[in-house]
Amino acid sequence: MTAGRLKVLIIGGYGTFGGRLARLLADEDRLILIIGGRSRAKAAAFCESLRARATAVPIAFDRDREIEPQLRQIAPDIVVDATGPFQSYGTDPYRVVKAALALAINYLDLADGSDFVKGVAQFDADARARGLFVLAGVSSFPVLTAAVIRRLQQGMARIETVTGGIAPSPYANVGRNVIRAIASYAGKAIKLRRDGRETVGYALIETKRYTIAPPGQLPLRPIRFSLVDVPDLQVLPVLWPSLRSVWVGAGPVPEILHRALNALAWAVRLKLMPSLSPLAGLMHGTMNRLSFGEHRGGMFVAVEGVGADGSRLERSWHLLAEGEDGPLIPSMAAEALIRRCLADKTPQPGARTAAADLELADYEALFARRRISTGRWQTGPAADQAPLYRRMLGDAWDLLPPPLRAMHAVNGVLIADGAAMVDRGPGFMSRLVAWLMGLPPAGRDVPLTVMFEVEEGCEHWRRTFGGSSFASVQEPGRGRFERLLCERFGPFRFGLALVVQHDRLQLVLRGWSFAGLPLPAVFAPRSHAYEFAENGRFHFHVEIDHPLMGLIVRYRGWLEPRAGNRAAGALSGKAEAGLPRENATMQKMQ
Repeated sequence: MTAGRLKVLIIGGYGTFGGRLARLLADEDRLILIIGGRSRAKAAAFCESLRARATAVPIAFDRDREIEPQLRQIAPDIVVDATGPFQSYGTDPYRVVKAALALAINYLDLADGSDFVKGVAQFDADARARGLFVLAGVSSFPVLTAAVIRRLQQGMARIETVTGGIAPSPYANVGRNVIRAIASYAGKAIKLRRDGRETVGYALIETKRYTIAPPGQLPLRPIRFSLVDVPDLQVLPVLWPSLRSVWVGAGPVPEILHRALNALAWAVRLKLMPSLSPLAGLMHGTMNRLSFGEHRGGMFVAVEGVGADGSRLERSWHLLAEGEDGPLIPSMAAEALIRRCLADKTPQPGARTAAADLELADYEALFARRRISTGRWQTGPAADQAPLYRRMLGDAWDLLPPPLRAMHAVNGVLIADGAAMVDRGPGFMSRLVAWLMGLPPAGRDVPLTVMFEVEEGCEHWRRTFGGSSFASVQEPGRGRFERLLCERFGPFRFGLALVVQHDRLQLVLRGWSFAGLPLPAVFAPRSHAYEFAENGRFHFHVEIDHPLMGLIVRYRGWLEPRAGNRAAGALSGKAEAGLPRENATMQKMQ
């Protein structure tokens, strides 16, 4: 410590990940941040842009020169290597580690190379003898994934499979060194555990599709993930010997570029090209220029295993980050560890992966300051028997007001009565569509009865406005509608996201199809639908219009379950699925 302040050197401090780490720590006046890089001018410009409470000092630092003399002159308390690609550090990849140990300096890195992270353990005895910590892989993989697994495994006898993935926003400005790392191993064999044995997979060739959807939040679209070389593949089986399979992927978007990357990886796999490394610059420029889509990113970790009662369980943790907050997550592990040092919670001496040095609670404290939401899902015998909306909302169910939970806790047949006000569009086409769908005519204080009937996991809804009725079927979405509630009106199917916000349940249209064929979103009807509680009653508002036809129908009103079936609507909370409460981050978002 220098005059009571922690002196931290960030090598690559104005680069992609080092710069984000510096920005995350800039509010801490107990820090002296030494921003190191080959260009002192660039370091100085970056320090000027920080406008930090921390003291930011620019310095020229060249990782390719002798390390020890440079470190001796700076004399930091902690050195953070945020450069890379760690897969290409040559014949002496641990030069910074060795110099830090020789000068009694603690060390962190943001390495993503599995072999590099695993190999740092060779310095464990030396680090312990000197009372220093040397932590490798201080990033989302494997630190955040390991913390999530520890949370998910609570109450389970063992876990056998881990699948994870990260999906950056298309506007995340992926760093050049990340692209260089990916290019170096694309199409090549990487070590992993599969079906209980050590084997290899081929990077960016094996793919899976997954939907990141924290309960109660607007999900990402289903994303294609490709196998990548990350420390988790080798670290997690050591931490959890019961694991039979580990698979981790990345899901860059737009998908057309991702598929092009898969094709190039196949060219390497088939030995048509020796490596994609010569194309790294082109790949970097293309991915950072051809950006379109939602400015949102996410991450998931899914585990399968055996519950305490011997039943098969699947649990998953989902993270969703809005805008510029997502790209900060890979640097948050280093931020959390440095903040722990400021709080006199220094990591134990030794050289190791950082996978066991942070818990999910450390991350959640940082997520709460950002537009980042998380949540969990569970499938198993108890969860699969829960009412439809309980299954579709996961642990966001408990955020609903009691009248909404009562209306949607249908286990057999539930009939509700109320009244509604109905408006219809004036145009010929809108009136024709409303007539074809059996939508109610306009009216005020129209008597309303809705019958909900459960059949094979689906809910059949029949709405009767006065003397006019129309019906639909609601069911869990699959395929392109995964994690969405699907509502069927004849051959039309609509995928709706259930979003809980400000004590309202919003139903947000995310896609539609006709007879199983996807239809363009630009031609979709626009829906503004939500449910809320007022004066202890269930209230609803549904408005459907179309860009070409205008308003089709708008109806809003209230409902109350008939007294005879209130018991059917009394189910709520965790008894239905046995899920622990974990809504702190989600509640902050709302």
